[in-house]
Parts: sequence; structure tokens; C-alpha cells
Amino acid sequence: MTARVCVFTEPHRGADYEDQLRFAQLVEACGFEGFFRADHYQAMGADPGLPGPTDAWLTLGALARETSRIRLGTLVTSATFRLPGPLAVTVAQVDRMSGGRVELGLGAGWYEREHTSYGIPFPPAPERFDRLEEQLAVITGLWRTPAGEHFSHHGHHYQLLDAPALPKPVQVPGPPIIVGGRGPKRTPQLAARYADEFNMPFKSVAETARAYRRIAEACERTGRADSGRPPLVLSTGVVVAIGHTDAEAQRRAAPLHVKSALPPEDPVIGSPAQLVDRLGEFSAIGAGRFHLRLIDFTDLDHLELIAGEVLPQL
Repeated sequence: MTARVCVFTEPHRGADYEDQLRFAQLVEACGFEGFFRADHYQAMGADPGLPGPTDAWLTLGALARETSRIRLGTLVTSATFRLPGPLAVTVAQVDRMSGGRVELGLGAGWYEREHTSYGIPFPPAPERFDRLEEQLAVITGLWRTPAGEHFSHHGHHYQLLDAPALPKPVQVPGPPIIVGGRGPKRTPQLAARYADEFNMPFKSVAETARAYRRIAEACERTGRADSGRPPLVLSTGVVVAIGHTDAEAQRRAAPLHVKSALPPEDPVIGSPAQLVDRLGEFSAIGAGRFHLRLIDFTDLDHLELIAGEVLPQL
């Protein structure tokens, strides 16, 4: 199989900018396609995640100037964190700073605790999805507005009047948008209408296959195939803890056993061959891109093991 393999990280577990810079530059040197990071302001377990959070888009803007090839993005930015107009400006600016290497993962938000901690409003789920839908409409509308023209949006949650729709991103009509998640109804609909990629995070092959079928049905209902737009890229997130030996793999998997607010996951714990086999299973159900979640920013050997013994087999 031919696979696009990215690395996904969670700096809120404990990583400063220098940790992320070192890791992202090694991701590039090792031949991975991209470096993606979570957009959270708080760790999800008892450990506070020292030294504390780093802002996703501030960090990606800096990494854009310190890398030259890899794709950079979020999985995913929460629609509750930022207004859509300023977010469109921010992402377009980072796209320009990177020379056109940015991708925007955008979701409704789910972790109430970080909202409470930092004074961010956390409306009920239906409203969060309504806001997400409007944000997708506003962001894509701003990016696609021709230079010299203005963009307006009269929505329930957001109103924009005669926005100059600047700056323009390098990528046309805009940076790829990733929509993902386990939601059975609105998530597939939003992905079919607005996204370039649908991501199913950290679930089994069977659960992911069901999600992909829902996406295919949503694309058919919305007429995406007849619209002239490219087909959705299907991707999956895979939690990874592999090693040369079982003991090494189990050591890397130890953080996965700590109680967390995260939903249940289906990690690959074992050998490089087991990871190759799992990615092959995902590829067989239609996945064309993989986001490998690595836990420890200081474990550079883990990254090099995957680059040396997994990537060549894909």
C-alpha cells in the first residue's frame, strides 16, 4: 500500500515550545508527511501537564518558520475557542508563513473542564454544533471571496458585514479543512459539505469502517460527487506504542493506562510489524491517510523506530 503518514501530538500533556520544535523538526527529517497537534488548554487526567498549555496556532506559526516541508495543522481546533473571522485570519497568516503547508481541523469542542478553567463559554452540544456549522461557512466564505470583494454573513451566532476577507492564504481556495469525530448525524453532514478530509480518531477498524459508510451516505445525500469537488480523503487516528521488545512497547504504553476523560481507544501496542498490519487493515477499508498519536515528546527513539521500520513498509 501507499500511505500518507503524519504524526499527531498532545502538547497539553506536558510540552513547551522547544519540545515541540525538536519533535517537529525530527518528524520532517524522518520523512513523515505532517506534524499535527491537539488544540487543548488543559490535560485530561490528574496530571496538570506541566509546564502548561501552549496555544496551538501561535505554536504552528512559529513551527512554520522552522520547518520547510511537512504539513502543519490541528486535530482539532475547538469552535468554542475562537471567533470564526479572527480564526480565518490566523490560519491564513500561518499558511502564508509556511508557504502553503497548513491544514485546519475544526470541531465542536467537547472537554468542558478546560472551558470552565479558562472562562470559555461551553454551550450545550446542539448549540456547539450550530456554531461549528456557521464557523465552517464563515471561514470557507472568507477564504474563497475574490480579492477586492467583501464577505458578509448573517447567521444566528455570527454576523459579518463587508469583511475585506484578507489576508488570502497561499493555498487556493484555502487550506484543507479536516472534520472528524464519532458523531453519527451532524458530523458526516458537515464533513460532506465543508471538509477536504474526514478523520475517525483512535477507534477500531470495524468502528472506523462504519463511520466511513456514514460519510459515503452523507456525500451521496448532499450531492458532493456531482458538485465537481474532489472526493473526501478518509483518514484515521491511531494511538501508537511500539518497541523493539514487548517490554519497551509496554513502557511506552504505560501512560495509556492512566485514568483520563478521553473516550475509549484502540491503541497498537507491540511491534513495528503489528503497526504495519493495523495500517494495512485501515487501508483496506478506505483510509488514505494516517495520524499516528505519539505520547512522549522526549521519546525521539520512538519516532525514529517508526520511521526506520514502519514507513519503508508502507
